[in-house]
Amino acid sequence: MAALPPILLESLQTRFGERCATGDAVRLQHGRDESSLAPVPPDAVVFAQSTDEVAAIVTLCHRHRVPVIAFGTGTSLEGHLHAVRGGVCIDLSGMNRIIAVRDEDLDASVEAGVTRKQLNAGLRDTGLFFPIDPGADASLGGMAATRASGTNAVRYGTMRENVLGMTVVIADGRVLRIGNRARKSSAGYDLTRLLIGSEGTLGIVTELTVRLYPIPEAISAAICVFPSIASAVASVIATIQLGVPVARVELLDALAIKAINRHSKTTLTEAPTLFFEFHGSPAGVAEQAQTVQDIAAGNGGVDFEWAVKPEERNRLWQARHDAYYACLGLRPGARSLTTDVCVPISRLAECIAETMADVTESGLVAPLVGHVGDGNFHLLLLADPDSTEEMERASAFSQRLVERALRLEGTCTGEHGIGRGKRKYMALEHGDAALDVMRAIKHALDPDGILNPGKILPD
Repeated sequence: MAALPPILLESLQTRFGERCATGDAVRLQHGRDESSLAPVPPDAVVFAQSTDEVAAIVTLCHRHRVPVIAFGTGTSLEGHLHAVRGGVCIDLSGMNRIIAVRDEDLDASVEAGVTRKQLNAGLRDTGLFFPIDPGADASLGGMAATRASGTNAVRYGTMRENVLGMTVVIADGRVLRIGNRARKSSAGYDLTRLLIGSEGTLGIVTELTVRLYPIPEAISAAICVFPSIASAVASVIATIQLGVPVARVELLDALAIKAINRHSKTTLTEAPTLFFEFHGSPAGVAEQAQTVQDIAAGNGGVDFEWAVKPEERNRLWQARHDAYYACLGLRPGARSLTTDVCVPISRLAECIAETMADVTESGLVAPLVGHVGDGNFHLLLLADPDSTEEMERASAFSQRLVERALRLEGTCTGEHGIGRGKRKYMALEHGDAALDVMRAIKHALDPDGILNPGKILPD
């Protein structure tokens, strides 16, 4: 333990007292995420309460060339927060103030530790909401760092489209305030977009200004059962290509529905299923719903069930959001190697068909869930962590899936990010020249490589 320079540890303990922790339990908690990778704890954890404190910690670490890793809620899926070279973890969960809500401009400023559920609870009386909804109740700082999205992305976009500006601490401890609240700008390099998705390797986000949206006048949700995954995907493609402004379209295969029934005590038909949600005026929602129902019926969709009351919709979508934990219950003790490729909507049917054939041939337990309205889907590869053969089989499957997505002009990750888990795919997706540019940017902003080392860029 305590690979930190003694003078650095002493400085941190003097400044932060009990908020600088070096106990094994705290360190292990901050070196573990939801990935299948083994935990890698930091040497110390400091619980920050302000941008100034984050800047002070980073300044000290920069002086001693010690790695710094930001921590939000620990729900990442690719080893983003693992301290692969030791160092100091900065826990931002205590920075959880909603700084300002500006109803008239449809935006809000928050500290990085505010979670999506906390923000929406704070907006309850404003008639507004924040739509980005990854499965976990992630912090907004972490969501910006991984360029997160979720079930609403088909209508409202990802974090890239919904962050207007940020306060960021860079590697030498300086504080940048980038972006602004204007709806457009042509003023210089777009540093906000550069930092979104950088996974804490270029700077640590401490505050954000995000877009808000009016709660729709009418919201309707529905589920529809299909005879096959292919027919469900065909319905999605037709819906998107017709320009129906559906807010959510989620696909779950029969195995995922089985898991949800067990976990959430639902009684859904255990067959390939689409979850839909429609936002707009009452007339607009009714028209959208009827169009989608006609499309689904033409592809063999049956048993349309509607959820109009808020409590019914919330129960339906909570069951969907809990799918990850529900699927883990299919094999107690197994770890999930979770995939998240994304392809153009016109290639989605081909990609999923090849993938499901691969699942059958591989013999893996691999339920499928997906934000298929934007071509993004996930497989939870449930493997025994004590079985080298199973873990290798799951890893080989994941490699084939990524290669398939890239062949179909897609990406190795639609929303989870790269972290440690997908670094090996970066050259395959981007090519050496693009990686050289990324390394040059990293070196310019972090010449000593102290910000979340060992992530995104291959060695």
